[in-house]
Amino acid sequence: MLMAALATEFGPAPDSARVEIVRAPGRVNLLGDHTDYNEGFVLPAAIELDTWIAFRRREDGLVRVASRHSREPGSFWIDDLGPDREGGNGSRVAATDPGATERRPGHWSDYVAGTAWSLRESALPIRGFDGIVDSTIPIGSGLSSSAALEIASALALLSGGHILAARSLAALAQRAERDYVGVNCGIMDQFASAAGREDRALLLDCRSLDTRYVSLPYGVRVVVCDTGEKRELRSSVYNTRRAECARAVALLVERMPGLCSLRDLEAVWLARHRALLPGNVARRAEHVVSENARVLATASALEAGDLDELGRLFAESHASLRDLYEVSSPALDTMVEVARAIPGVVAARMTGAGFGGCTVNLVLADAVPALKAVVSREYDRRTGLKGRVYPVAIVDGAGPVPTT
Repeated sequence: MLMAALATEFGPAPDSARVEIVRAPGRVNLLGDHTDYNEGFVLPAAIELDTWIAFRRREDGLVRVASRHSREPGSFWIDDLGPDREGGNGSRVAATDPGATERRPGHWSDYVAGTAWSLRESALPIRGFDGIVDSTIPIGSGLSSSAALEIASALALLSGGHILAARSLAALAQRAERDYVGVNCGIMDQFASAAGREDRALLLDCRSLDTRYVSLPYGVRVVVCDTGEKRELRSSVYNTRRAECARAVALLVERMPGLCSLRDLEAVWLARHRALLPGNVARRAEHVVSENARVLATASALEAGDLDELGRLFAESHASLRDLYEVSSPALDTMVEVARAIPGVVAARMTGAGFGGCTVNLVLADAVPALKAVVSREYDRRTGLKGRVYPVAIVDGAGPVPTT
C-alpha cells in the first residue's frame, strides 16, 4: 500500500531505484512525567502504534515528503536548512524542482527537515529521498508521534548503510525538535522510539542515558485510553513549567552547592528549604522529587509483580501531576476515575505532558473488554467526548522493514 502511494505521489521508480521502508514506534510512559528535562528517571515503553516511511533515495540533496494523512506535501534542500531561534525554520523552499511544494511555518514536514539539519550539522552522511509517511499514532494524543517521525526520518536520511546507536539517534532527533522545530523537549520520547525492546519497559536515566529493561508481570496488559481531548501543550505553558523548575534550582543552590538540577534534590532537603521557594515553584519541585522516587519504585514493583504497589504508585503520580504540577485536565481525571472503578484494572494515571491526551493503564487481560465497554458508556456520557481504548503490545525500537 505504501509502495503504491509512493509511485502515485512521485511517479514510477527508475529501474535503478529501490524502495525501502523504515518504521519507528510511538511510546507510552508508564511513569515519570516532567522528570526527563530535569535529568531524572523515566519508564517508557515503545508501543505497536508506529510511523512508517516508504522512500526512494535520490542522488541530490532534495527531500520530498508526502503524508497519507495530510493534503500538504513538503520539500526542502538539505544544504539550505538552518534553524530559526524564534521557533520556526530558516530553509529555502525547493522551488527550483518541479515537484517541490511550499513548506509553510508549522508544517508537519518541519520534523523531517529538522532531523536532516541535525544530522547534517553532525557531519553524518545523508542523502535526499522521495518518501511517503504513514502512521497509526493518534496525532496530539501524547504518544510521541513527532519523535517517531523524527527517528524514522533519520533512518531514511542516513546513506551508505550508516547505522547509529540508539543513544546517538535519539540525541540527534531530540536536537531537531528542540533547536529546529522549537519545542524544548527532553530525550525520553526519542530514546524510547529508538531503543525500545519487545515486552520490556525501559528504565532510563535521563542524565547518564544508562538504561535497564524491565519486564511486566505475567497476565498484565498495557492499555492506552485516549480521552479524545486533543493535547494542547502550548509552548508557553510547557516552557513556564521548565522555567519554574530552573528557578527552584537557582534559589536552592546557595544553600546546596553542587545542585545542578532537581534530579539532585532529595525530599528531606526540599522540606528543609521549602520556605525559600514561591508556592508554585515549590509544588513543581515536590512533584519532580517524588516522581523520580516513584519511577524507581515502579520498576521494582513491576519486577516483583506487586500489583497493589503499582496501583498505589500510579495513583500518587496522577495526583501529583494534577495537584502539584497542574498539567491534568477534567477529561484525564474522568478517564482515570472510570478506569479505576473496574475490577481488574491494576493501575491508571494520565501519561505524557498533559493538558489532554491519554491515560496509561495496567490491566489484567480478562478485564480489557470491560474497560472498553465502560469507557464507551460511562466516560463518553460524563464528558461528551469520544474516548478510545487501545490495548497495545510493547515492541522493539525503530529499524528497517523488509520489503520482500
